[in-house]
Amino acid sequence: MDPHEIESLIKLLDDPNDTIFQAIRIKLNQMGTQAIPHLERAWENSLDNLFQTRIENIIQDIHFNEIKNKLIRWEKSPHDLISGAILIANFQYPELNFEETRQAIDKIKQDVWIEINDNLTALEKIKIVNHIFFEVHGFSRNNTFQNTPHSNFINQLLETKKGSPIALAILYAGICQQLNIPVSGVALPKNFILCYKDPLIPSIYDDATQGVLFYINPFNKGVVFGKKEIELFIKQQKLENKKTYFQPCTNKETITHLLNSLVEFYENRGDLTKANNYRSLNKILYF
Repeated sequence: MDPHEIESLIKLLDDPNDTIFQAIRIKLNQMGTQAIPHLERAWENSLDNLFQTRIENIIQDIHFNEIKNKLIRWEKSPHDLISGAILIANFQYPELNFEETRQAIDKIKQDVWIEINDNLTALEKIKIVNHIFFEVHGFSRNNTFQNTPHSNFINQLLETKKGSPIALAILYAGICQQLNIPVSGVALPKNFILCYKDPLIPSIYDDATQGVLFYINPFNKGVVFGKKEIELFIKQQKLENKKTYFQPCTNKETITHLLNSLVEFYENRGDLTKANNYRSLNKILYF
């Protein structure tokens, strides 16, 4: 990419003609992330509000397109849960440090790995995960998660040690999966939970709950419970009894639930631009 071409295009961004601006915007978007340092320098060296606003919008466009392309590649991959969550966080936090985030997660995973062995029962393994996750590393629930979107993002969870039900579930399940502990998400309304499914017991007769040994609630320090507790919860919340409330989700489905939560939050707050952006990301996974 010719830096002089980028600089020449950027200089034209102060043209009051919107048609010219839109044409330049398209060209800079096509240039991708290579244009961002040039745009940032131009923003810093200008005091013109229109010029700065246009640069901000173009940088947001480029970043959003980059995330979309990465999510498309993730959708075609084996759907590593933590990688998906990091991508969604990266959209909200463009300066997210991938290496530091990975290192923080690897430290938790290593601490679990040291204590785990193949001779342990499923419950014994989860007891160890709970100890490392909630006691050693101090993760806990964010009781005000409905008032802030930030508790849904994995980088914020790692930084603050507090998160929403789905953020805690994603980090917990993602670490388990990387250690070959068969834990998956379960889309229970109002409290995304997890299940431990014996991989040696296949689902039969379209019943995905076959082989589910027990359920785990990361929002309540990893407490273990059974199907009857879910049935009671559904009754108390006056919800329709659906099979999906008991069945494990794929990692792709878990990320779509995360995105749906963000869409709902921003819609409720009236931020339709953010809501539509997350909806657009979700469409990549649906189709």
